[in-house]
Amino acid sequence: MTATNTNIPAFATHPGEILLDEIEANDFSQIDFAKMIGYRRSQLNEIIKGKRNINADLALLLEKTLGVDAEYWMEAQKNYDLDKARIDAKNKEQLEAIEIWKVIKEFIPVVFFRREKVINGNPLIDNQIIRRIYNIANLDELATLSVQSTYARFKKSTKLKNDVVNIIGWVKLVQYKAKEVIVPPFNHENKEQLIVELREIISENKDVLHKVQSKLHEYGIKLIYQAKGEKTPVDGVSFWSEGNPAIGMTLRHNRLDNYAFTLFHELGHIFEHLVNDNTAEFIDLDLKNEEEEYKNSAEEKEANIFAQNSLIDPKEWKDFEKNLSTKNNDIAIKAFAKKIKIHPCIVRGRICYTLNDYRTFSQISHDIN
Repeated sequence: MTATNTNIPAFATHPGEILLDEIEANDFSQIDFAKMIGYRRSQLNEIIKGKRNINADLALLLEKTLGVDAEYWMEAQKNYDLDKARIDAKNKEQLEAIEIWKVIKEFIPVVFFRREKVINGNPLIDNQIIRRIYNIANLDELATLSVQSTYARFKKSTKLKNDVVNIIGWVKLVQYKAKEVIVPPFNHENKEQLIVELREIISENKDVLHKVQSKLHEYGIKLIYQAKGEKTPVDGVSFWSEGNPAIGMTLRHNRLDNYAFTLFHELGHIFEHLVNDNTAEFIDLDLKNEEEEYKNSAEEKEANIFAQNSLIDPKEWKDFEKNLSTKNNDIAIKAFAKKIKIHPCIVRGRICYTLNDYRTFSQISHDIN
């Protein structure tokens, strides 16, 4: 909504309403007053009901009979005309916005955006918000998003239990929020030091979400936490945002091991892929909902290896992995975790993944603190 629209009244006050107040305040009947100014009562009634305007001749008559300056009546009539024109224009704009919204709502996750207070229900405002979030100039761009290469795999998938519109909406909201985040320049040569400091934060497991976000921002990487909507099995996304790499995460599992792996997986995309292609975008779903073609892509495999090796040194893991089934207990896990300076749940998660066995009892907490 424009600044001028905020000053538009809810209704326009015709000077005939003011005239009626003046007539009654001066103890005139409408019949007597009409005779006094030389009007028929029906003509006066039309003015009072706003069906006839006050012109200069009538303004002079009112000045003489009521003692109210003619300029006042002319100004009141002018203000009414302007207010009515503005209201009519606003109503026309509102009707046009409603028609546009009927189209827009078919391509956005309305329920999700309402829950996140992205939209408020007024199409006049919401249409502009959607244009900014999706970075589009017209509705054709919105309608064709799902067939773009980045999102087409969701639409054609026969395996995914998701809503393509919801996934695109989540990604676009993350990207929109990332634009508002200002961070220092990114330097990919700081990779090793960043990994060391992130491992320390995860190992300590105190105020992890805030500390990791602050640390990434310090290194020029934007991190957005954004809850997901219905049928949106997204874990994370990585992309470029205003000259800096950015990561979006849903935290849908709310487990430290899942959080750490997703974080380093997206960092893998940044350091292995995005540094060489600032137009790339990687959207990672829950493995159960991911197509084999995407899971087996070179980029996904490289991001997985980056995450595994960043969290647990591959040489250390190779030694520990020997006779792994006999080491799948809390004592062995905690001892190894202490040795390599990582949280025990990261080690346990890696073991469960390697053995494809998530049923083994453990008292190691996976909670994010």
